[in-house]
Amino acid sequence: MIVVVLTQIQASFSINALTVSMAGITTDLDTPATSVGTAITAGTFAMAAFILLGAKVGARFGTRGVFQIAVAIHAVAMATVAAAATPAMLFVAQAAAGTVISLVAPALTVFVAVNYRGSQQAKAIGLLAAAIPGAGVLALLIAGTFATTIGWRWSFWLMVALGVLNFLLSFRLKKVPAQPGLSIDWIGALIAAVGIILISFGFSGLATWGFWLATPHAPFDVLGISPAPLLALAGLLFVQFFFMWLRKRTREGKPRIFDLRVLATGSERAITLCMGTMLFVGSAANFLIPLYMQVVQGRTGLETSFAIIPYTLSIFLASTFIAFLYTRFTPRVLATAGFIVVAAALTLLAFTVRGEWGQLSIIAGLILLGLAQGSIVALVFNTLLSAAPRQLAGDVGAWRGLVHNTFASVGIALATTLAVGTLTALLLAGAEEHPEISEDLISQVNFDDANFLTNEQLEDALADRASGAELEAAIEVNEHARLQSLQLSLLALAGVALLAIVPATRMPGRRKGDLPEKLEPDDDDVIEDDDSVDESDVSEGARP
Repeated sequence: MIVVVLTQIQASFSINALTVSMAGITTDLDTPATSVGTAITAGTFAMAAFILLGAKVGARFGTRGVFQIAVAIHAVAMATVAAAATPAMLFVAQAAAGTVISLVAPALTVFVAVNYRGSQQAKAIGLLAAAIPGAGVLALLIAGTFATTIGWRWSFWLMVALGVLNFLLSFRLKKVPAQPGLSIDWIGALIAAVGIILISFGFSGLATWGFWLATPHAPFDVLGISPAPLLALAGLLFVQFFFMWLRKRTREGKPRIFDLRVLATGSERAITLCMGTMLFVGSAANFLIPLYMQVVQGRTGLETSFAIIPYTLSIFLASTFIAFLYTRFTPRVLATAGFIVVAAALTLLAFTVRGEWGQLSIIAGLILLGLAQGSIVALVFNTLLSAAPRQLAGDVGAWRGLVHNTFASVGIALATTLAVGTLTALLLAGAEEHPEISEDLISQVNFDDANFLTNEQLEDALADRASGAELEAAIEVNEHARLQSLQLSLLALAGVALLAIVPATRMPGRRKGDLPEKLEPDDDDVIEDDDSVDESDVSEGARP
């Protein structure tokens, strides 16, 4: 369990460290804050693109051996991040790190499934889920301190050392037998990877290339339309084709890159949707808050860390202890209540956030959000793993990683697009409502290229264009637009959380603590033992 938790921390720390170190990276590499978000999505989308293949590679060549190679390569990628001299270098290193994590994530789930049963398994899954926010807490404390004192790069050198430690400790893990006769569905893996990569470029480019009409930053356009929505649409079509391919391979009895029995019932598909929605909302909020504090308020990484520690710590605690509620409440009840709390917390934040984060109401909102988010993420993962046959643990782990990284990255991308788009509209409206701001100044500003700026950065940008009362009015408009765009973005996320109540009501009404050896029938989402069901009798991912 120590190896599992430390490796999950190694995999998750870098993303949190990038967020906390945003101010230092933007200054050191002379790049806008949105490019840090692009680097984050590069790693998470790369993992999502290849994680289904990673699960099969681990099964084919031996989970422990593949795991060890991946941990070592990830350490090298972290060294590259630490030595990055350009935004492109940072982007490539994060993409490489995400690619090898696609081998690590399924292995961690396999290790848990092989070594634990029953209530121990539920608690082990809670610890695995808690390791992600645990890495967040460490990143807030360590990366925040390093970014303010000795430099942001030392956080990633620390991950290199942790990678070496995990590699050495991994030799104490029990070997999971390889399956040398396992055939890998390379075509299915390619279709999945292309689909995820297209989605990644599409959603990541929404903020800079244009949500619909192409901006000057777009690499190309189609009749003036931005490539971002076109790539995202193409990616979604590939995803649809991927599931068609899997059903075809299932009918023909051929190996497939992902076993559809993981999503055999409506209940399991609802679990996936709940998982994705929570990760979408949580990642978006987790990106908006540091963005606002560091870029808008001009706070240091250490100040940001201490301000949002209650939020991250509450995620950690909820992920760890939610297993104790499994015997009292059904997943359906826990998930529904969780999303209601998430929506309430985001609404509370939206209506109480001001220029400072020290208010009691804001701290309470962050804690509520963290408790609900941690509970839901651990709950849905455990419910999905408990419902699947034990031999599909690798597929469950891969699916969890794919959903986690895809929805988290889309959440960051859309949150950036929504916040910047709202900021643009508010800046333009505010400028037109202030008579102190001249028409000449408004015509000189490219509002379509707006971004979050501190008061000092805005003063520098307008130094040769405005002064006196006009500059003061521009700063006032900027302050109001920044705050209101954050509030509206948080309210939009609250609405998404409320929509998730619908699939939450389709989650199981009862759970079984251990992985069944064989498939069971679906009877009103209640899982019962039925050893008479044979896996070979299942066609097209449907349970008898």
